[in-house]
Amino acid sequence: MRHRSVADLMTPTAVSVQRGTPFKEIARLLKEFDISAVPVVDEAERPVGVVSEADLLRKRSSGSGTNTAADLMTSPAITARTEWSVVRAARVMRGRQVKRLPVVDAAGRLIGILSRSDLLQLFLRRDHAIQEEILEDVVTHTLGLSPSSLTVDVTDGLVTLSGTVSRRSLVPIMLRLCQSVDGVVDVVNRLDYAQDDVSVGARTPTER
Repeated sequence: MRHRSVADLMTPTAVSVQRGTPFKEIARLLKEFDISAVPVVDEAERPVGVVSEADLLRKRSSGSGTNTAADLMTSPAITARTEWSVVRAARVMRGRQVKRLPVVDAAGRLIGILSRSDLLQLFLRRDHAIQEEILEDVVTHTLGLSPSSLTVDVTDGLVTLSGTVSRRSLVPIMLRLCQSVDGVVDVVNRLDYAQDDVSVGARTPTER
């Protein structure tokens, strides 16, 4: 089971500014390219910070004399690599409380931008693609189960699992794996089991 990578979803960037780029030029670029932030790069095209609309508005409200990208930017830049999974990128965004990540190559040079709106593309995956991944990767390859004994229905990213698995302990494992598939919004469990291999009084992860 393969999560989509940053390279799959990022927007290749053609817009960046230098440390000395003035306030008005940054504002013009944001409007012209309909973007909410722009990376600030050094002479080697390595990101050193990000200037957002919020940074510009703070400058306007404060009335300070900060007029260049170096003065306005949020620094250091929190970056991502193309080979990262989107799950890792999303966790970095959440952990560092940022809305976008400049994407860099092996030399640290800026090659793209990954934003929260890019991550939402995962939930636009076709239902049929999600169903195929669950049946082939989760059911057959990972769990070694026969897909003929299970039914996987997917509607607008909502997965409904029904049928019978051999052991009760497989149910929470299967639910967890399905929830980790890119594009899955939620999973409805209608699975039955042939054997209860969970000790009396014990609770499965989904029952806690």
